[in-house]
Amino acid sequence: MSEKKTNSAATSSSADGRKKRTGDAVPPVTGAISRRRLIGTAGAAGATGLVLGAAGGATGYAATRDEAPASLTSVGSTEVMFHGKHQPGITTPLQARGHLIAFDLSPGAGRKEAAALMRRWSATAERLMAGEPVTGGSADGTGHDTGIALDAGPSSLTVTFGFGATFFERTGLTGHRPPGLDPLPPFSADHLDTGRSNGDLWVQIGADDALVAFHALRAVQKEAASTATVRWQMDGFNRTPGATAKPMTARNLMGQIDGTGNPKPADSDFDQRVFVAAGAEDAAYDWLVGGSYAVVRRIRMLLDDWEKLPVERQERVIGRRKADGAPLSGGTETTEMDLDKAGPDGKLLIPDNAHARISSPERNSGAAMLRRPFSYHDGISSDGTPDAGLLFICWQADPLRGFVPVQRKLDRGDALSPFLRHEASGLFAVPGGAADGEYVGQRLLES
Repeated sequence: MSEKKTNSAATSSSADGRKKRTGDAVPPVTGAISRRRLIGTAGAAGATGLVLGAAGGATGYAATRDEAPASLTSVGSTEVMFHGKHQPGITTPLQARGHLIAFDLSPGAGRKEAAALMRRWSATAERLMAGEPVTGGSADGTGHDTGIALDAGPSSLTVTFGFGATFFERTGLTGHRPPGLDPLPPFSADHLDTGRSNGDLWVQIGADDALVAFHALRAVQKEAASTATVRWQMDGFNRTPGATAKPMTARNLMGQIDGTGNPKPADSDFDQRVFVAAGAEDAAYDWLVGGSYAVVRRIRMLLDDWEKLPVERQERVIGRRKADGAPLSGGTETTEMDLDKAGPDGKLLIPDNAHARISSPERNSGAAMLRRPFSYHDGISSDGTPDAGLLFICWQADPLRGFVPVQRKLDRGDALSPFLRHEASGLFAVPGGAADGEYVGQRLLES
């Protein structure tokens, strides 16, 4: 699993792979606090020190803009490791800003050109995730960093790469295309725009600073140059780390806590559910060991219709309380749902068609996936309603055992379906992480 570390001139490695500062004392604002610890402690500090520091920094920078940039806070200095068993951006905690972008290989570009692109992209991602500027000759011929994030740190930046089914045809590698990339079946809620679906290559960018994320986006686009062209791009966001007093599950634009039932890294079967294991695939697919499959869906929320429902009705549609995410059968957010519990009137407390009931692993033969979405808002659509919703991203070792059976169940009677519209879809095989000296996808492209 990719772990986070903080920049320092002198560090030592702990048993869990994170870097711990061992050098000289540093000012408090540059502390080597991990993001997980920061989220748990920044509530009190954020309400006073961090917020005041941000305001003070704004005026101070205006007065001293020609001097050295201000020291980074822990949010800005937090770094995610590029190299590892798995790619970053899968188990990394949700970031505040995200970009999803798909490319198609340009006419005439094949395996050789794709390998060169993945080599460039990997080198760029490694530098950016370490908070370093892009250097050397870019594929677009400019040869310089854009400067967008010169005064920022890594800000938990992650860059994740995946391959679509058509990538294998374009590169002559059809014999290495895994069965998990077979097309997803159609669903009744689909209103898919093919121009914003699928693609040869897919890149997921996440960071806790919008400028850092955009800087990475521009670098990825520039390095693609003549090798690949943008097919589609989607931009998303989440709550800013440290904005709440303690870690909590994110809310979506419907106001619902979203992600309570996610498998946890501490679960004994977590890796089995999320990552492709050695021997799980034919030898021709060994390049995918340590990797995963990403299903990407742009799901528009019909917010005007949803917000007309009273909160009590919204809760019955979901099957959980809106205030704290607890199941309607009682308890707290993390309490297991009691799907058989009835109220005084004899009716099930969690209705038969509640979203939480239908999507639960108990009702899907244990099928589960790691959901790691971003919200999006693209203004107002032509019909005058908000063009907003969820950039749904889920990770699993096999989409035919993860996403597909759950979505089929939801498609047949989920109470939430009338308030959703699936407008774009993609399925990508995401290779395992790159070892030191390797680029992402090297085991495939040099097989």
